[in-house]
Amino acid sequence: MTLRRNLGIISLFSLIYLAIATVTRTVLLAMVPKGSGLTVPLVAQAYAAGLLFDVASLAYLLIPAALYLILAPRRLVEHRKHAWLVRAAFLVIIAALIFGAVAEYFFFEEFATRFNFIAVDYLIYTGEVIGNIRESYPLVPIVGAILAVALILTRLLQGVIDRAAATTFSGRRRRLGAALLALPLAALLFVNISATAISANSYANELAGNGLYGLFAAFRNNELDFTRFYATRDDRQVMARLRDMVKERNNHFIASPPRMTRQITGEGREKRLNVIVVVEESLSAEFLGAWGDTRGLSPNIDRLAREALVFSHLYASGTRTIRGLEALTLSIPPLPGTSIVKRPDNGGFRSWGEIMKEKGYDTRYIYAGYGYFDNMNAFFSANGFDIVDRNSFAQDEITFANIWGVCDEDLFRKTIRESRASFAAGRPFFSMVMTTSNHRPFTYPAGTIDIPPKTGRDGGVKYADHAIGRFLAEARKEPWFKDTVFVFVADHCASSAGKTDLPVKKYEIPLLVYAPHHVKPGRVDRMMAQIDVAPTVLGLLNMSYTTDFLGHDILKADNRPERAFISTYQKLGYIEGDRLLILSPQKGVSLARFDRRSGATEPLPMDERLLQEALAWYQGANYIYKNRLNRIP
Repeated sequence: MTLRRNLGIISLFSLIYLAIATVTRTVLLAMVPKGSGLTVPLVAQAYAAGLLFDVASLAYLLIPAALYLILAPRRLVEHRKHAWLVRAAFLVIIAALIFGAVAEYFFFEEFATRFNFIAVDYLIYTGEVIGNIRESYPLVPIVGAILAVALILTRLLQGVIDRAAATTFSGRRRRLGAALLALPLAALLFVNISATAISANSYANELAGNGLYGLFAAFRNNELDFTRFYATRDDRQVMARLRDMVKERNNHFIASPPRMTRQITGEGREKRLNVIVVVEESLSAEFLGAWGDTRGLSPNIDRLAREALVFSHLYASGTRTIRGLEALTLSIPPLPGTSIVKRPDNGGFRSWGEIMKEKGYDTRYIYAGYGYFDNMNAFFSANGFDIVDRNSFAQDEITFANIWGVCDEDLFRKTIRESRASFAAGRPFFSMVMTTSNHRPFTYPAGTIDIPPKTGRDGGVKYADHAIGRFLAEARKEPWFKDTVFVFVADHCASSAGKTDLPVKKYEIPLLVYAPHHVKPGRVDRMMAQIDVAPTVLGLLNMSYTTDFLGHDILKADNRPERAFISTYQKLGYIEGDRLLILSPQKGVSLARFDRRSGATEPLPMDERLLQEALAWYQGANYIYKNRLNRIP
């Protein structure tokens, strides 16, 4: 009874927090697009589960209050100005809670999810993120409005706050504080983020969560232990099956199991051509006319598609730039948690860069921004690449930049200069070029296209297309152009939000290989994964090389089932034909059939053969990575 009477200020804070959390959930519900599949019973279930996570989050938020109740000296809490301290703390807390709710609104608008591992990265790279927010949103009015609302609420509730504080601090506050510390312990033991998975509808699952809880869960689970959280089979059987699945014609194993090291023998005379791989930020296939779009956003890419070898059925490995870079560089399926690019001890692998370096190529990773972001410089420099990032640009080489980096046109001009340097030195070059302009705040040089800057994704796509057209026009003037292969591929899609956890259609990205003197134009409709890009391009060059790649040369895989890999940071999808198998934490497995055109899915009973194949790829990739079996000895 004493504890209950002393809960005054704690009860007030708890009611306000739960009210804000409920209002936030309701606003996010209103943002869910039509046709999402949400029903009244499903929404009710989401609110019930959401309340559980709101209470769990509240338990963690009360830790500072509990410690203050225990540790604050008596002379402080009995001081006549202590009430002012409580009011000030309440003002700051209310402002912070409202700011969190507003931030979650904008995050959901951008990613259609609650706070997750992307938000964790945003907390780490505060310079870029704060700059992006300032360039994308009217930050001063938003923060001003939040402070005004917090001040008004605090003033209106001043009497209630004072009475609640007097009740709490005049009683047995240390006993109350100790009791409050038991709540986060209970939340840690009995509440798990996996409980947000209340259905197959991803929007319902997002509504069932809590942004703050999701943020800290993502922080804790940036690297998930595959053998602990996912369905598994015997490692020896898995590795034997994977070894059989990576075999292709014209290659043979040169290492004993469980290693996958193989010697690839090129078919015909090796073409010692330069290679420039342009990785386009967020360039979904759905925006491009060559893939069926009718808005006219990609005239240069559409023209290029008639002159290039087009791979029309490519799926992105994940939803982040570093996941795409991982797949392109290491040719390994996505592992749960964050990309290898951001993990410690991530160097010395037999990467695409190392293969080209062994062939005598100048190898560069050319990035529009500062390469410390997402640990890119550390990863690429440790895996065979020299770094050219924004620090490498002279002042007169930058005509336009935003917080993410220089504009695509400046980046491509830098790429041409670096290529000239290698050509002048008589060395072939291999460059992986990462763009940034097709990214919020969607700013680019005014007047370059007919869509004004800062008006949305369409402008970002059209400017990216414009820059590609300019790049190729300038490259054609260079003496090295005729002996250069240009590869254009996206890092990931613009959005992977959908009513299912892994909306297959939203993972479709373009791949074009352009070398008019060496690569015959055409169209390849065979399904492929991002991990297949490197071996396919190397196959076009007839290269002989040693590899630990798990991807296929798609042009030599006619006798194999079509397959691809897609993922979020927790869900791992394996596509074979028109079926999608999903591996999820807590040993979860599910199977569905999907329609490639509409993206619609229907559940299927589990197919053990397909499950074993998916585990061969994913569990096998995890085994190889954990034991560093794809490192150069």
